[in-house]
Amino acid sequence: MLKKFLAVAAAAAAAELFAIQGTLSTESESLTGEIKWHARNKQYVVSVKKGSTVVDMERKLEDVVSLDIPKPAGFDKAVQAVENGQGASAIGTLSKIVSEYRMLKWDKPSGRYLVLAYLAAGNPQKAYDACAPIVAEDKSAAWSGELASAYWQALQKLGKREQLEGLLKKAASSGSRQASAAALVMRGDLIVAASNDAPEELKRALRDGYLRVALMYQDQECRRERGEALRKAAACLDKLGQGSRAEPLRAQAKAL
Repeated sequence: MLKKFLAVAAAAAAAELFAIQGTLSTESESLTGEIKWHARNKQYVVSVKKGSTVVDMERKLEDVVSLDIPKPAGFDKAVQAVENGQGASAIGTLSKIVSEYRMLKWDKPSGRYLVLAYLAAGNPQKAYDACAPIVAEDKSAAWSGELASAYWQALQKLGKREQLEGLLKKAASSGSRQASAAALVMRGDLIVAASNDAPEELKRALRDGYLRVALMYQDQECRRERGEALRKAAACLDKLGQGSRAEPLRAQAKAL
């Protein structure tokens, strides 16, 4: 009975393919139409109109250069809710976007904010579970890109230190400045979490994590990571009784 149930569930999951209007580009062509992701075959199918006929064009993941997909309805409002500390109200919208836009550009940014919403609600396991299907299909999402740093926070909360350390090493050696900056911010977080607010450890978090990002990663690509580093550096300085040094860092973060 269990095997039968699992087989039916697997078939239903495989059949649940959402079509999203957009443009898929390879090095030699651009195809505009309804785009679906087929996880089993690791390929996209673009339904293109040719006259009165609709033709399904299959393209392998490795051949795709870019996806131009319009922003999902409700995305901005959901993100704003998370950033305003009202993430619970956005979980339904973000979950739907993550599901329907799997491997269609918006799954990882939506996944990021879904994870942050669950973490704010004190539910790191659900945060981790939200990442799992995305990382299963695109392993690089665990150490680079929109989702990675939120995923790391879930791992930290769940005590998955060994897994987290491995991903931070991959991020640092990935060649992506954004990933490297995010890894340094997380290094600072790990030092602070184990510090018991000891001054020398807080200073180490500043030196080896937050301030390094603030000083060395000033390009636009790393804007989010730099802002986070500045805010966390200010919090460390507050704990060290150096509020006068903290306020300019907060002002810099707000100005980004």
